[in-house]
Amino acid sequence: MNPKLPYILLAGAAVIILILSCMLLSKGKRPPTCESQASTVEKTGSVSQSLVFADLTPEEMVQVVRYLQGNLGVPLVDASRAKPSDNCVASVDLQVPAKAEVLRFLDGGGTRPPREALAVLYFGNQPDPNVTEYVVGPLPAPTYHRDVTVQKYGGKVPYHRRPMLGSECEQVGVFLKTVAFAAAPTFLREVLEYDSTNVAFQTTAPHGFRSGDRKSWFILFQNVSGFFLHPVGLEVLVDHSSLDMSRWAVSRVFYNGQYYRDMVQLESAYVQGRISVEKVRKAPWDGEFSSMKPRAPPGALFPLQYEPQGPRYSIRDNLVVFQGWSFAFGMSVSRGLRLFNIRHKGERVAYEISVQEALSVYGSNCPGGMSTRYMDSSFGLGRYTSPLVRGVDCPYSATYVDTHSLSETLRPSPRKASLCIFEHNLGSPLRRHYSNLQSLYYGGLVNSALVIRSIATVGNYDYVWDFIFYQNGAIEGKVQATGYPSSSFLHGDGLRYGNRLWEHTLGMIRTHSFNYKVDLDVGGVKNSLVAHDMAFEMTRAPWSPEQQIERPRLTKKVLDTEDQAAFRLQSKMPRYIYFAANSKNKWGHQRGYRIQITSLAGDHIPEASSMEKAISWARYQLAVTRRKEEEPTSTSIYNQNDPWTPTVAFANFINNETITNEDLVAWITTGFLHIPHSEDIPNTVTVGNSVGFLLRPYNYYDLDPSIYSQDGVFFTSEQDLMACEINPLACLPKTASCLPTFPPFTYDGFQNM
Repeated sequence: MNPKLPYILLAGAAVIILILSCMLLSKGKRPPTCESQASTVEKTGSVSQSLVFADLTPEEMVQVVRYLQGNLGVPLVDASRAKPSDNCVASVDLQVPAKAEVLRFLDGGGTRPPREALAVLYFGNQPDPNVTEYVVGPLPAPTYHRDVTVQKYGGKVPYHRRPMLGSECEQVGVFLKTVAFAAAPTFLREVLEYDSTNVAFQTTAPHGFRSGDRKSWFILFQNVSGFFLHPVGLEVLVDHSSLDMSRWAVSRVFYNGQYYRDMVQLESAYVQGRISVEKVRKAPWDGEFSSMKPRAPPGALFPLQYEPQGPRYSIRDNLVVFQGWSFAFGMSVSRGLRLFNIRHKGERVAYEISVQEALSVYGSNCPGGMSTRYMDSSFGLGRYTSPLVRGVDCPYSATYVDTHSLSETLRPSPRKASLCIFEHNLGSPLRRHYSNLQSLYYGGLVNSALVIRSIATVGNYDYVWDFIFYQNGAIEGKVQATGYPSSSFLHGDGLRYGNRLWEHTLGMIRTHSFNYKVDLDVGGVKNSLVAHDMAFEMTRAPWSPEQQIERPRLTKKVLDTEDQAAFRLQSKMPRYIYFAANSKNKWGHQRGYRIQITSLAGDHIPEASSMEKAISWARYQLAVTRRKEEEPTSTSIYNQNDPWTPTVAFANFINNETITNEDLVAWITTGFLHIPHSEDIPNTVTVGNSVGFLLRPYNYYDLDPSIYSQDGVFFTSEQDLMACEINPLACLPKTASCLPTFPPFTYDGFQNM
């Protein structure tokens, strides 16, 4: 062997290592960190004006409570521990000023309307128990209050209509465990293996069959993760109408298809062997099949969106500005997300867009399920807004906004990261064309839109509420449903009312309906409602009269009255229906905004039902009425517990008034039928359970406003596609090759429960 060979090999290896090291160092060079460019964020819109719609601050809520405590002359108990016979503050929210006052301030240089709060109080400790609503102001240092209950509802609100407080639910739970269950110890021990901790309750609503009732079915489940899917077959009807809790009583008991007078009779029948027992296998604490814990280990990271030059939207207090859009946002305790003063290109297109109600009507052969009609505003779509999980509920890099509410307590409660706002690249073109005829070119625009989102978790269901703003001037309202499907105990003919989801679990059929208020102001406050559609007409070909041609033509109709503008749920509605302005575009057409509804709604409850009038908004897929201050919402939080004498009946809004050249409101209902199936285990997915509406410009502009977007791409066959000034996409390796700075993951959702 050549004695120099080892040295030659060592030298060669050193050279190779040096070359590889240089290559790795050059390839491994860390890209720069993405930096925001202030010039990309619009600086338009007036924060001082948007604050007229701003939610109450925690300090303002505290001042309202102090004022009420010092000026009503009655003791106020903290609602979190109040008995039905106490006085308490149920909620404090913003009192939105009258529209005329606000517009004088926004558009006419008038004075700012006084800032006021709306306080809902339960007066159980007085000879005539009732619910009273007070307007308290001016904030931040209130000096007056006025009772607006009669003005709003035409009379006092009877005490039995009050929404159930959390404390009342807890008190019924204590009654069940300490009084009702004491009457059936053998049954509970041997059939349910009851130990006072291993059952969970779910209440139903409304509470009875006629005005004044407060009788609630309480459904028992195994107290495990995802308990909604673990019914044990026992349901108890509790009469808790008395303000004296010692007079509460069990009115009926249901077990495995049989009804009993009370728990005493159930116990007696069991001891005597006269009950058909269906013993449910005890589930582990994680719920087993109902657990949402992933069944697979973590894999490659899912795709993430980032903003290489920082956000292109701005948020200042409650004002959002994005690509020609601006709007104010807020969160109602009862109704959730709402927007005001929505402008595009500086011009107001809508005064208010807000969620009104989420209704679900269930079917079952168990009493709790068959009697359930949840009206979720009564529980509080804003109150139960969930803290959002960064990276799942919203994009990781979204802007997260805290909100505050005062409900069932004397102190404001923070809702950390309960709103998110983000720009979303939908991964498809908003518009495009590839030309290979005559001239050769490509033109397109990425569909990037702004989303504002909240998610309300009301019991078993999670509702994802979105308002989306597109660069062509369109607005989308969308709701996606997820969460757990509520279930009944499977027995008898249960499969007439749903699908079997597990051994003893019936996924109950139910309808979901969602109502929105859309106060469009198209080219001004005064609008008319116009319908365009099509019809085929037969004609002779002018160049060949012996031949017939069937051609579509445009049909036009002005809808003059509220009755003409009320479209029943399953009826045929004009495919183009729009709010028309008194002004015209360059081409002589009335400027307008079109309403386009996406819905898979099930059937509405029969109008012969004694409670239908309370949810009569759900009769209509669309109803357009004159805007009135005395008709601010389509329903009431008091309708849930007395639907037989509804505090607000939407059907009364429609009384054939003229709607030509008036300030109009569109009430939009969308929804879907849900028949739970095995793929709803453990959780219902949002895919296919998304409905909503679009508001689209219709001759409002002279051409598509998105043509002015800075995101547009256009190049021809004659141009250098690699030149940045011709094709900005060619610059992405330079302009977008940066590392996003992701904030550390935090979550406060398990605090301040």
